[in-house]
Amino acid sequence: MTDASLTTEEREGGAVFAPKFDAAGLLTAVVVDHASGEVLVVAHMNAEALEATLTTGKVHFWSRSRGKLWMKGETSGHVLQVELMLVDCDQDALVIRAVPAGPTCHTGARSCFYRAIVAGEGGPVLARTDA
Repeated sequence: MTDASLTTEEREGGAVFAPKFDAAGLLTAVVVDHASGEVLVVAHMNAEALEATLTTGKVHFWSRSRGKLWMKGETSGHVLQVELMLVDCDQDALVIRAVPAGPTCHTGARSCFYRAIVAGEGGPVLARTDA
């Protein structure tokens, strides 16, 4: 990884990986199931989390609420094993294709996205999609 100052052409079409972190030092990481493509979790990485993920092959995030680095599954054992990491055109977001070793959500759901927003009589309501 490098923080080289790149031209737009270099950033969007070149071979240099130069992640563009936001003002808080974070980039968005969308983790999808490698086999099914299902979105499992969306979280944030700082440079330390990105480096740990690249080094270990297990997904790490920066916890904004706890203010610390954490490996997904470090307490539950439900780690996310990286199969492929993709970066978007301007290098400020990642899609990580991973193999989950169990439920991804802290609620025990397979994915953090287990509810759909549907029309209700009084306005939008949430309906479980994993039942």
